[in-house]
Amino acid sequence: MPAGLVISAPASGVGKTTLTLALARAWRNRGLNVQCFKSGPDYIDPAFHAAATGRASVNVDSWAMDRGTIAHLVGRGTDADVVLAEGSMGLFDGVAARGVSGTGATADIAEMLGWPVLLVIDPSGQAQTAAAIAAGLRDYRAGVRLAGVVLNRVASPRHEDLVRRALNDAGIAVFGALPRHAEISLPKRHLGLVQAEEQAEIGKLIDEAARFVAEHVDLDEVLGSAASWSPQPAANGMNVTPPGQRIALARDAAFSFIYPHMLEAWRAAGAEISTFSPLADEAPDAGADVCWLPGGYPELHAGTIAANARFRSGLRAFADTRPVHGECGGYMVLGAALTDADGIRHEMTGLLGLETSFAKRRMHLGYRLAALGAPMPGHQVGARLRGHEFHYSTIVAQPDTPLAVVHDATGAVIAETGSRRGLATGTFFHLIAEDR
Repeated sequence: MPAGLVISAPASGVGKTTLTLALARAWRNRGLNVQCFKSGPDYIDPAFHAAATGRASVNVDSWAMDRGTIAHLVGRGTDADVVLAEGSMGLFDGVAARGVSGTGATADIAEMLGWPVLLVIDPSGQAQTAAAIAAGLRDYRAGVRLAGVVLNRVASPRHEDLVRRALNDAGIAVFGALPRHAEISLPKRHLGLVQAEEQAEIGKLIDEAARFVAEHVDLDEVLGSAASWSPQPAANGMNVTPPGQRIALARDAAFSFIYPHMLEAWRAAGAEISTFSPLADEAPDAGADVCWLPGGYPELHAGTIAANARFRSGLRAFADTRPVHGECGGYMVLGAALTDADGIRHEMTGLLGLETSFAKRRMHLGYRLAALGAPMPGHQVGARLRGHEFHYSTIVAQPDTPLAVVHDATGAVIAETGSRRGLATGTFFHLIAEDR
C-alpha cells in the first residue's frame, strides 16, 4: 500500500521543489518506487519530478478539477511505494472564490487525499517565530494534518538549536535541518524555474540534492510520517476532449507548456499526436486534422521563429483547410508580430492580427473561466473552459473577433478574451478542464 505525503511551505521560494526532488531521488536510490504530483497549475515542476523518479508526474488542481478527475489522476500512484504531492505557494494559498472542488490551495489536496503535510520552513531572519508560523499552519484548518517540519537554509548550529527547541515545545516534529547549500539551487527565469530539459546537468543536481538531504534529514522518520493510502476508484475520468483525431503538436524549447494530463487524456480518447519543432523550421504534419501550439518561451526565440520560413509557410498552408489553436506563447506566434524585451519587433505567422510586446512587461496571473462565443478545436460554442494564465506580455493590438467571455476566479471580466480569424483561434489561458 503506498504511503502518501504532501510537501508544502508557508510561502513560495522556501525550497519545496528541491526537497521534493531530493526525497524522491533518495528513496528511489533505496529501491523504492516514487510517484510525484504537483498541486496547482505548474508546467515546470512535473518535468523535474519525472527526472528524479523516472515516472511521469501530473498536475492536480482543486479549482479546475472535480474530485473524480483528481482521483483518476492520483490513481497512477497505486503501484508506487511512496507518493509525494508538491504544493504551490503557501499551504493555504488559493483564490477567494471556490472552484470545482476547492480554491486551488494545496491544503485542499491534502484534506481530499487524507495525506499529512511535510512543511518546509526557512527560518532566515528569525528563530522561535518559525515555530509560531508552523503551529499556526498546523491549527488553521481542521482536516489538514501536519506530519512535521524540515528546516531549510539554517544559518548555524546555534540557530538550528533555537528553532528546534521552539518547535519541540510546540509539539511539532523536526525531521532535519538543511544548512545553506548553493550547489543545489535550481536556476530561475521570469516564469519560474528553467525547464528540466534545458539543464544538461539535471541528473547530477538532483543526485547532489539527494545526498545532501539524506545527510541532514531522517528519511526513515519522514517516510514513517506518511499516511498509508488506499485510493478509491474514480467515479469518472478527465474532463478533457481532444481537439482532433490526429493532432500536430508544436514541441520544443519555445513550445513546451502543456499539462501532461492533457496529452494523456487526448491519447486515452484515441487521438494520435505527432510533434514538430518550429525552432528546427519544421512544419506541422500534413496528415493531421488539427494543429496545436502550446505556450512556452517564444519571446526568447522570436528571431529564430521569424526567420524560419518553412515553419511559417507550412503553418499558414495548414490553416487554410484545418483548425490551428495557440495557447499563450503559441497564441502570440499565431499573431502578426512579437516585440521582444529589447524592443525588437519580430514578424510572426500572421494567422491572427494579435500583436504583443515584452518591452514593457506586466504580469498576468490567475485562474480563468471562459465561455466560448465561437468554437475552438475540441469545444463548441457555449463550452465553459477552466484554465490558468501566466505571462508578462502586453497586447499592442487585437483586431480579430473575440473567442470567449473570460472571467477571473472572482468572477470579474478580463480583457484577454482570446481571438479567432478563419480557422485560427488562440487564448492567453492554458486549458486545464472543461466544466461538464
